[in-house]
Amino acid sequence: MASTFSPTSAARALLPGSTSRPLFLAASASSGRIQPSRKGLDFRRGRFTVCNVAAPTAAEQEATATASAAKETQRPVYPFAAIVGQDEMKLCLLLNVIDPKIGGVMIMGDRGTGKSTTVRSLVDLLPDIRVVVGDPFNSDPDDPEVMGPEVRQRVLQGDTGLPVTTAKITMVDLPLGATEDRVCGTIDIEKALTEGVKAFEPGLLAKANRGILYVDEVNLLDDHLVDVLLDSAASGWNTVEREGISISHPARFILIGSGNPEEGELRPQLLDRFGMHAQVGTVRDAELRVKIVEERARFDRDPKTFRESYHDEQEKLQQQISSARSNLGAVQIDHDLRVKISKVCSELNVDGLRGDIVTNRAAKALAALKGRDSVTVEDIATVIPNCLRHRLRKDPLESIDSGLLVIEKFYEVFS
Repeated sequence: MASTFSPTSAARALLPGSTSRPLFLAASASSGRIQPSRKGLDFRRGRFTVCNVAAPTAAEQEATATASAAKETQRPVYPFAAIVGQDEMKLCLLLNVIDPKIGGVMIMGDRGTGKSTTVRSLVDLLPDIRVVVGDPFNSDPDDPEVMGPEVRQRVLQGDTGLPVTTAKITMVDLPLGATEDRVCGTIDIEKALTEGVKAFEPGLLAKANRGILYVDEVNLLDDHLVDVLLDSAASGWNTVEREGISISHPARFILIGSGNPEEGELRPQLLDRFGMHAQVGTVRDAELRVKIVEERARFDRDPKTFRESYHDEQEKLQQQISSARSNLGAVQIDHDLRVKISKVCSELNVDGLRGDIVTNRAAKALAALKGRDSVTVEDIATVIPNCLRHRLRKDPLESIDSGLLVIEKFYEVFS
């Protein structure tokens, strides 16, 4: 049996991966200066934008088809609809899928509470997006802000024949042991010296563009990788600087992190980059614990049959998400409610305006999820603890949970 998930209960409780292809620059042996190759380059004052305009080859198209066929043989994922309890965490994840501009979610809680399982189960519910075929940056054919350098150059040149397809939003796992070159991408200097060609290999940030970047145990991530994530999350772009060469590409992603607070705190700068913060606790009810154990045992015995038993619920939830994404632009929030949200943030001494912005976005996403075109006080009450809890200044002498402080101030202002 699955737990029935609804936004109201939460209020009470409180692309297939692209294969990286080199982007080439041709070097002139006679002059020692880099010359534009047929791939297309834009030179400005000694800096350039890499623009690989090569069309996808038959081999690449065949590889894409093979990847789709191999999807059935991949490790089975636990269904999102089968997750028992943890409504607060599930709601935060769904709201970020509906409106990626919320800015991601940080999930903190005890070990063994299903944090990683829940995040990875989200992959089945991710909606389809339009992407340019063969582009390693998951470029949007209609939005210049999330186009890779190659696609943008072709659009500026008036090319209207870009091959477009639909693909699921990509979820990229960032391992703790990843190197900076693998995350940001790198330039193959050895190839430049031996063959006279410089090639840029896109990294995980390129693959995560317009998708989800998931970092498990994010509080254990090396500081230099945290700096890279901060820079990309703030600007929406990733810039690789090496050997006097500058290459930039869009890196707009939903940042999802999970961790155990006992293993260390997160830097405030990075914590503030997460739009929402969900706290997960260990289930104490004995009957519910038995139910979770039985469901997990059933999944381990026969994953395929277990997933099929939740197919209808997964389909229903996916349609609900798709409908909410379509109707999000029509959702309105009254000016008086906006003023009260900002008053709560002000009286809680929240630094900056991210708390105000995220609370407004999350409340509208929740209204869209419920199928309404206007935000209610109940919607705000549901999301505001998750939007502000991690932005409060910590008082070492304060024992009360920060989420309760937010709720108290909310009822004081909205009453």
